Amino acid sequence: MKYKIIFWSPCLNKVGTLKSSIYSAISLSRYFNNKFEVSIINSCGEWNDYLKIFEKEKIKVIDLGHNYFKYLPKEGFFFSRISYTLIFILSFFPLIKNLKKNNPDYLVANLITSLPLVIKKIFNFRLKLILSISGHPKMNIFRFLLWKLTENVISLVLFPTQDLKKKFTDNFFFEYNKCYYLPNAIINIRDYINQIRNKEKINFDKKFFLAVGRLTRQKNFSYLIDEFYKFSLTDKEYNLIIIGEGEDRIKLQNLINKYKIFDRVYLLGSKNNVYYYMKKAHALIVTSLWEDPGFVLVEAALSNLFIISSDCPNGPKEFLKNGEAGYLFFSNKQNQLFNQLLKFKNNYHSIGKMKILAKKNSIKYSLFRHGCEFNKILSD
Repeated sequence: MKYKIIFWSPCLNKVGTLKSSIYSAISLSRYFNNKFEVSIINSCGEWNDYLKIFEKEKIKVIDLGHNYFKYLPKEGFFFSRISYTLIFILSFFPLIKNLKKNNPDYLVANLITSLPLVIKKIFNFRLKLILSISGHPKMNIFRFLLWKLTENVISLVLFPTQDLKKKFTDNFFFEYNKCYYLPNAIINIRDYINQIRNKEKINFDKKFFLAVGRLTRQKNFSYLIDEFYKFSLTDKEYNLIIIGEGEDRIKLQNLINKYKIFDRVYLLGSKNNVYYYMKKAHALIVTSLWEDPGFVLVEAALSNLFIISSDCPNGPKEFLKNGEAGYLFFSNKQNQLFNQLLKFKNNYHSIGKMKILAKKNSIKYSLFRHGCEFNKILSD
């Protein structure tokens, strides 16, 4: 008899949480198919673009009967909260109905976790509710009260970094014996091999630093451009390529124009395959205000790309082993990144050991490792 495990992760944008949810489900279905029957809930059509992947990986899709995802506003804090509220309201009764019908052993809640928490509290389903914490959750009064009121219905709490787990257990948000460290499933070796075999070429033969991510406040690219501008006054060789799209594009382009570095900083938009750029870049720069530790950071390490990162909560510092596997700078502090760029330029030929250490650390974020650890946690 297989255990039924269902993933609930209605994501508005193609961010890390979406990918980690997919990979987490795949890791259990692919490597422990004899033990788990894996399903994912399609609350409003958010998974429609991934149905072929789920079919290939033998993951069942539980459709709640709605298909309004494409109409939801997705950008900005205010509009995204409207969308999350709509999903909560419109999914409430369909989710109850489907949980009764499917009778799962486990429900993994990644996003809009308030809905499964409330439903489990009210209806006391026999399933084990697994709360997956990611990013840098703000402890507002609503979240604090919700977790306190529903703590007794939470069976397990998963954290992508040791640092985040420690913060929560030190502050007694959850019972210690419920809390587990589980690195995100980030590296899909099959996809990685296929993408690095891609012979795509870029018409760019200059030295460049690389930054990758959505053009949002979290990624803090305005700080990156400010610091790179200072560096550009001391160096005429290095350029900066930023890959990604988002609501801050115009703001960032205006900043580039202000500094008159449009021939040194390039906003390339979204790319399906960033590995080719990682192979050509001299270093990856991460200026995020928070990460956990971030897909791009792990993928860069696997690609032998040196990493210069902010020490933001909750993952880069841990992943880079406090600066042993890459350069760290104080997050969002003036001249901090500028100084690290100078350091990198002057020590470029002596960073090999740090790159190797980062690459070794990236392996624990593979789907196989994630699946093994997840299976172990569920078996305890």
